[in-house]
Order: sequence, then C-alpha cells, then structure tokens
Amino acid sequence: MKPTHRLVRPALLLAGFILLGGCSILPKSEPADIYRLPATQASSAPGVAVNWSLRLASPQASEVLNSPKIAVIPQGNLFSSYAASRWSDPAPVLLRNRLLDGFAQDGRVRLLSVADSNLQADLELGGQLQAFQTEYQGTAASVVIRLDALLVRGFDQRILASRRFEVRQPLGDTKVPAVVDGFGRAGDRLTAEVVNWTLEQGQRFATPAP
Repeated sequence: MKPTHRLVRPALLLAGFILLGGCSILPKSEPADIYRLPATQASSAPGVAVNWSLRLASPQASEVLNSPKIAVIPQGNLFSSYAASRWSDPAPVLLRNRLLDGFAQDGRVRLLSVADSNLQADLELGGQLQAFQTEYQGTAASVVIRLDALLVRGFDQRILASRRFEVRQPLGDTKVPAVVDGFGRAGDRLTAEVVNWTLEQGQRFATPAP
C-alpha cells in the first residue's frame, strides 16, 4: 500500500497546481462597448388625454433576440452578432422602454406602467418580437424591427386587437455606431406607429376600472 500512497500524493499536488493556475491560462473576455437604443425627443401630440390606463409588457422573443447581443444576419439564415459590442439590455426590454418613452412623449396616455411592477391597468400592450437585427442583402444592409403586437384587457387578459408592425431602415454605413443609429431611427418609426394604433384601439375597447 505504501507505494500507492507515494503515487497519489504527487498526483494530488499536480492537480492542485493545475487548478490554481487555471485562471491564468483561460482566454480573457474582450471588453464590449455598451449601447443604449437612441431615441429622438418628439414633441407632445396635440390631443385629448384618455381616461384609461396602460401597462407595457416586454414582448416575447426567441433565445437569439432575448439577449444583449446586437444581432445581425450576414447571409441567408445565419444569425451572428457584432463583436465587442452589445446593448444595455436584452432587445425586448429595449423596445418596451422605447415604447414607454414614446407614450410618455405623446402625452395622451397619462396612466402608464410596466408589467414588472404588477400594477393593475385597463389595457396591456405586449406581443412577440420577431425581428430586431441588421440584415444583409448582398452588400446592402438594413435594420429590421418586426413586432406582432397584442392589446389585451387587463383584468382577464382577453385579446382585443392584434397587428404586425415592421420597419426596415437602410444603412449607408455598417460600422457599429452607425448601425446603432439605424436601430434608433427604426425604433422611432415603429414607436410612432404602435402609439397611434394603441390609442385608436384603446378608445374602442377600454373601459376604465371604477
């Protein structure tokens, strides 16, 4: 048995040295530039404030889009992402927050909240984020945002209205800062369409809680 012990002890010591030195041989992660979704400061729309409340939920998304990575489809059906760059939040949260800002700037819906707060609201806006990426067609590139929006009644989650929104923003420059600006312009356009549609549908269906 003694020879066995003599062999085991050096082996354990060697394993310990490998574990202790493991951190030094692992590749270091590349530092990433963190971007927020740009937005223009639109003036309040001239309109009468509504008397119903709205809660915004982060849209559902695939695993690829539910991530802080800045997604790109360089060709065909291949998903990739820009190296050393990422969003400040996953794409669904970015879009929800952009919509929240859009409603606040519009000014007609005064009672706003997000689903994370668990506050009761007359209506809830959510849906499925189908695209939030840059897409290449040959050498031409565009930012694509596609949202299947759902407007549901707050107390029973009954679907009241649905609509697909899609915006394509051509890019003249494919460097990451220019791409991020393209996402901002596309987000502004999509937000304006969603805000107007939600207000139109909300006036048809909303019954304020007593």
